[in-house]
Amino acid sequence: MSPDDRVYAYSAVLMGSPILLKLLEHNQPLAADVFRLIKQQENLFTVNRPASEVMAVNQAAGDHPVVVSQPVFDLIARAREISLLTGSCFNFTIGPLVKCWKIGFQGNSIPPAAEIARLLTLTNPRQVILDRQARSVFLQTKGMEIDLGAIAKGYIADRVRDFLRQQQVTDALINLGGNVQTIGGMPDWGIGLKKPFAGPDELIGVISVCGKSVVTSGIYERYFELAGQRYHHILDPQSGFPLDNELLSVTIISPQSIDGDIYTTLLYGMGVDKGLAYIAETPDIEAIFVTRQRQVICSSQRQFTFTLLDNRYQLQ
Repeated sequence: MSPDDRVYAYSAVLMGSPILLKLLEHNQPLAADVFRLIKQQENLFTVNRPASEVMAVNQAAGDHPVVVSQPVFDLIARAREISLLTGSCFNFTIGPLVKCWKIGFQGNSIPPAAEIARLLTLTNPRQVILDRQARSVFLQTKGMEIDLGAIAKGYIADRVRDFLRQQQVTDALINLGGNVQTIGGMPDWGIGLKKPFAGPDELIGVISVCGKSVVTSGIYERYFELAGQRYHHILDPQSGFPLDNELLSVTIISPQSIDGDIYTTLLYGMGVDKGLAYIAETPDIEAIFVTRQRQVICSSQRQFTFTLLDNRYQLQ
């Protein structure tokens, strides 16, 4: 945005992350309404509260279906659909493996291969049975777990955008701990692209957007090091081990933040070449890849502009 524009910032900690709302006018009651909406949505989708609908589904695994609310059913259905795409690295049933590795949660060791193999049998999204008429969800095997954490932030960011539009807000930015959704832009909102394995304020460059979502997923967010090798939190649903390719991060620019959540994971699994080919056939989705060789590769810049700040990186 123009440095002359007055921006009012409001913050809170929700969903385990710092949440930031930016408006062009002071409106504390509106900010309070936004944070209340986020809290309500979080309560629907979390697996960190015993009373949540998703937890009820997990606790009934192998026993019986659980009726859930329409928003929860719809998000589970979307997550299942993406998880079943051919070669998809998005898998919303991978929770047992995530818990086993504990990466980002004091995890600092490689689980035994036999344990990974056992847990892989609990991560088949085809075993999530949906009954649309009854609005029920059934996990066929005891020990299975679904986790909407990889998709819920984007969904909630989109709901906040819709709410702000209903309140006649023409310019705003909401940052849900890495999921950024914007309304308008005078002329554009500038969003930093973080430098991997660096300080929180160190940037590769700035992504400028107007009315778009920006979502980044990178292997530098949660990881541990052992015997000179890094083990990060983006797991390969086929092997149960961290994905290993040329990428440090993938950023998605799109109208819907939920698509950002989905495609950062899908494209990270594909790698640069396949990812670029896929994006070329996908309207409204653009990507920025950052590689281990310090290349910054943009699919195109139709919906955004990128300004490189660190000349140690090569813009392509």
